[in-house]
Amino acid sequence: MSRRIEIELTSKREDGSWTWRAAGAREPKGIVVDSLVPAGAAVKDVLRAEVETDLDGTRVLTIQAPKQKTARTGLLEILPNEKPFEPVTQQLRKKGPRDDKKRGPRRDRPANKDGESGDRPQRNRRPHFDAPPELPQRPKAKRVRAGRAHIDAVLAALPEAHRTIAEKVLSGGVPAVRAAIEEQNKNAVAAGQEKVPAEGLVQIAEQLLPKLRVAEWLDKAEGAQKILTDIDLRDLRAIVVASNDPVIARDESTRKLAEAMKAGLVVRQETETRNWLDDIQAATNVGRVVRALKLSSQPPKAGVPFPPALSAQLATATTAALTIDAPAERWIALLEAAAFSPVHGKVTPVAPSSQVSEELTKTVMRLGPLMPQIAALYGVVVDPKAPAPRPLRQPRTEKPVRKKASQVNADAAGKRQPKPAPKKDTVPAAVVETSSEPSDISPEVPAD
Repeated sequence: MSRRIEIELTSKREDGSWTWRAAGAREPKGIVVDSLVPAGAAVKDVLRAEVETDLDGTRVLTIQAPKQKTARTGLLEILPNEKPFEPVTQQLRKKGPRDDKKRGPRRDRPANKDGESGDRPQRNRRPHFDAPPELPQRPKAKRVRAGRAHIDAVLAALPEAHRTIAEKVLSGGVPAVRAAIEEQNKNAVAAGQEKVPAEGLVQIAEQLLPKLRVAEWLDKAEGAQKILTDIDLRDLRAIVVASNDPVIARDESTRKLAEAMKAGLVVRQETETRNWLDDIQAATNVGRVVRALKLSSQPPKAGVPFPPALSAQLATATTAALTIDAPAERWIALLEAAAFSPVHGKVTPVAPSSQVSEELTKTVMRLGPLMPQIAALYGVVVDPKAPAPRPLRQPRTEKPVRKKASQVNADAAGKRQPKPAPKKDTVPAAVVETSSEPSDISPEVPAD
């Protein structure tokens, strides 16, 4: 499964590729082709990348533009009010017996159906927002569930002594084998036993690695082919990027399936882009502006151009929703969604909200670097060097852990059942004896 990390470009090689490592750390590191690096990137640039870790280590799938280094000031200038100060005086009414019921309703105030004066409900009524109609939700994309048919076939063809090493390679590659050998030798020294030679075991792991990588990719690709019309684009992109690996690309069993995955990726991207634009158009037409703005900030593919006609329509709908009598909560929801959409610079309301709250003021100040026209509407000066804000994340709610009946009874009696000691994976020593003999595995180029 892919994840996002920050990487630093360390050098550019003669063939045009780049070397990278994790920002601020030594590992992971690797090589990325020049086509994935944004234009204008240079050595020591910190980029946001989407990577995937498999048997061979960490591989870069996509790279976003480098972040701009800006000074963190955190200060916003608030313009003073130039109106002269006018003191306010008040005179409290003396308390006395209430005689409202004796006087009855006033003639200049219309009475309601219960006979009471109707001015109180009119005075306490707040602006009401009618929710637009709901829209049907598209089904969620399916994630790939890889089988183990090809991996099990490779393991079944191996000698019994080599299967333990192969399982370790599947779990973490050749580094996992080295770590297991070091741990096993450390325990052997503590117990007064001899160490296991690591060279032969590592050599076997390097010979098994190419076959296991091809088998693992075939299992993922075949699982993706079953749901190719509904597959999640992230999983499909990861499979297509992995098919370009030299170890997988030169295997004859993967070529036909790799071409099918590449063709399927093109079709899925076109379909998702069309559905994305249709959903934005439908949400805008029925008045669900917040949903349309959030959808516009989540394109199915990076760099997809936003249609100018739809951009103008969405900006007009957002501006029309930011009325002076709209509640402050409505302004906050619209500004949070519009700040990260392609139309953030085209939203130009006529006047600020009449119901300015502390939360609304904080929102305007935080989103000022992305929407300076809104900040100017509230008299907030935006620092040109202020960093761009990030979208707010919803807080996660932790689910309560359910205990079994046996655990509840043991806790009530003050006794806990002893847990079995975890089993440690060890590399069999018998493999060392067979490492010097001819192996039944074809000699391939070892790769870490």
